[in-house]
Amino acid sequence: MGDFVRLEISDGIGTIRLERPPMNALNTQVQEELRAAATAATTDSDVRAVIVYGGEKVFAAGADIKEMADMSYVDMAARAVELSAALGALARIPKPVVAAITGYALGGGCELALACDWRVAAEDAKLGQPEIKLGIIPGAGGTQRLARLVGPARAKDLIMSGRMVDAQEALRIGLVDRVVPADQVYAEAVAMVRPYLAGPAQALRAAKLAVDGGLEMDLNSGLAWESQLFAALFATDDRREGMAAFVAKRKPEFTGR
Repeated sequence: MGDFVRLEISDGIGTIRLERPPMNALNTQVQEELRAAATAATTDSDVRAVIVYGGEKVFAAGADIKEMADMSYVDMAARAVELSAALGALARIPKPVVAAITGYALGGGCELALACDWRVAAEDAKLGQPEIKLGIIPGAGGTQRLARLVGPARAKDLIMSGRMVDAQEALRIGLVDRVVPADQVYAEAVAMVRPYLAGPAQALRAAKLAVDGGLEMDLNSGLAWESQLFAALFATDDRREGMAAFVAKRKPEFTGR
């Protein structure tokens, strides 16, 4: 798809693969290619679930600091919105998305992982938001998604100290969901999404929208949003199939419609 990011589709899984050696630094081109890959994964009906993967050695070690070093406030005021939007496109993929983390997921790389639904990490992986050591803060969702995932106190600890956490601490605080040997990370990510490949795509989409959208609302608004999504599913073929299969005591055959 691009010079540094491509979408590979196999057996219903779309793998968004980063390939910008040596550290998969997220320069402007990578950011825009990530946005394009996320859009393609969203619209391609052959993609039922997504894995974001940086390869066997490193997930993504952050933004391209050399590119950013000479940018002015005016430059970054415009670019920061696009950076956030690039990872926002990934977060809005209406399908299950797993980050397969090897090596480092730091700065923008950690923010990339945070934009996914789940994270599986290698036993030797390191994660963190070290931007404070450069005199800045995370600017692509780190302050917002991290706090929602691990709570504000832990998020402030990681962001304000800039320290890295190993895989076991990341698992303990909820930053990652599974830890496996490094050579099993991608296979584990496949195992995580496989149950969803034959599932009811519209219901899975609605579930993700309900949770993610509800986090932005007060409780009453979230409940109203849930009710709308719930009722809308009664217009789908998969709802009819799922209920008919339940009544007939057979396994449903969902089509994604």
